[in-house]
Amino acid sequence: MLCLACGADNPGEQEYCRRCQRPLVVVASAATGEMGEWLAPEPAISLDEHLLERVSALEEALQRTADGMARLAATVAKLDRALVLGQAGAGAVFEMLERRGVVPEEECQVAWRRGLERELAAVELRERFAAVREQVLAACASAAARRLLGEAEAALAIHDAPGALTRFERALKRERGNRPLALFLVEAAFANGDGGWALALCEEILADDPRQFEALVYSGVLLHERGDLAAAESRLRQALRRDPESFLARFALGSVLAGRGRPRLAARQLERALAQRETPQARLLLGRCLYESGRAGEAIVHLRRAIAADPDLEEAHYLLGLAALDRGWRRRALASFRAAQRLNPRKLHYQDLVTFLSLRAASPLPPVEGRLAAALADGERRLAEGDGRGALQATGAALRLAPDHPTVLISYAMVCLALGRLPELEMAARRLLALAPGDMLRATASAALIAALRGAGRLREGNRIGRELLAGDPSPFAQTIAYYEMAYNLAELEEDLDRALDYARRSLALAPEELQQFPLAALGWVHYKRREYAEAVDCLTRSSALGPSSTTLTHLGMALLAVGDAKRARGAFRQARRLEPRSGGLEERMMECMRSSSELAARVQERERA
Repeated sequence: MLCLACGADNPGEQEYCRRCQRPLVVVASAATGEMGEWLAPEPAISLDEHLLERVSALEEALQRTADGMARLAATVAKLDRALVLGQAGAGAVFEMLERRGVVPEEECQVAWRRGLERELAAVELRERFAAVREQVLAACASAAARRLLGEAEAALAIHDAPGALTRFERALKRERGNRPLALFLVEAAFANGDGGWALALCEEILADDPRQFEALVYSGVLLHERGDLAAAESRLRQALRRDPESFLARFALGSVLAGRGRPRLAARQLERALAQRETPQARLLLGRCLYESGRAGEAIVHLRRAIAADPDLEEAHYLLGLAALDRGWRRRALASFRAAQRLNPRKLHYQDLVTFLSLRAASPLPPVEGRLAAALADGERRLAEGDGRGALQATGAALRLAPDHPTVLISYAMVCLALGRLPELEMAARRLLALAPGDMLRATASAALIAALRGAGRLREGNRIGRELLAGDPSPFAQTIAYYEMAYNLAELEEDLDRALDYARRSLALAPEELQQFPLAALGWVHYKRREYAEAVDCLTRSSALGPSSTTLTHLGMALLAVGDAKRARGAFRQARRLEPRSGGLEERMMECMRSSSELAARVQERERA
């Protein structure tokens, strides 16, 4: 029996193809004996009767569809009502627990979000396995492996994703040759962000079959994420030799070539990828490569198309501003930089503040010992190495050991701030403030909390925290932080700019030498909002001289553009881009595109059918 998908020859009693594991179906055979009589042609039907029958069948199908849509709408309405009732009930429980002093509402909400994330991850894993279940079972020969797969399915039915993955891994150990199961685990590990495990599985698959397409694509993307660009390029080129029409392989190869400083070659790959499928991420990367190749006019076209598809691409706005500036379009450049600034809220270097705090002999952080010290050191090391997930796990373990230790709480908050985990950051900062810590810790926790609130767009609530920090008899350090944060928030709100100016000047007057650059930057930004561009240039230039940062230099470039100094503005923008290359955010978007897309499996299936 020949497989319709890959053409492989199979025994007549086989149910699944031995090569591609697809179901074998007989679509035609010779009519003999009784079967021939049964298949004998029926008397011809007139055209009118045939059309009438077709119209009647279509009417019935349309009516069934309408009935089904009505039932679906009623079900959705019931679910919506149930969700509203559940949300209201949970909110009432949270409020009651907080009012009685049992658990703060923020902790309840964080725990709820974590539980929801686990449930959604389990549902996604179950759907992924359902798509490949037949192929996995067809390639499974041992009874023990089948039993483990059954247990894994049972675990998925109760949303136990970790238990299911453990059983899937045990089943794979019993049957190393089960290619569909290995690829499923690669996809699951990739989706969960466990790149090390996914890459190890890919290496095992490629050791057995060096030309395996999916493993080549996944390993290429994972090597790119690790920073091994040469190996990533090699894998992705091998994958493209297998399937030149793969969008993701070509998109990833373009990103790798851009990372290796070869923008012209990257642009060619990205143009071919966009001919297959339109995505704003690929369009943005193409615009970046064209700009870096000196083709600003072409870059502007692609960057505008990327922004039209996704207006939240901060990198596209920033690059569009640079390209417009190269063409001499000052107003358009300034508008693009303003849009980029709105999408990328400025962050104070709170890690520097914590270091400054911990090194002050007068107010060191409370000491930690033993397992706590080891966990915090591990978290700090992982964060420095770029392993944000590992840093969060390490500091989270320390937090479970000592949930009310100030040093643990502030360390956990700093990791959450670095990773943008704002709900967890808010929970840790509020818990630390509830402990009534010393002045320096209180100031740092308040600053972190204001950053979380700013990230959520809650600027007025952030200013309320700043006013609370000023209550009592705060130190100059605490006053510097409070006035600085409130000045910046008022400038962002573009209201009461006179008070914002007063706050920024107070912060500058009180700031210790180590922190002078921050209130200077805030003062310059307030002057910019007040359209006092010469003063803004002066303050932002002084701030950059003390400690250049991407945000301060971007603000300086905007102020220089406003006074008509395009040459210095271009230099400031380029220096800002060197200090904080925005390609990292783009690479994260590429990884999200890979994780959330079913295009890889679809392309493989299309290639096999062809």
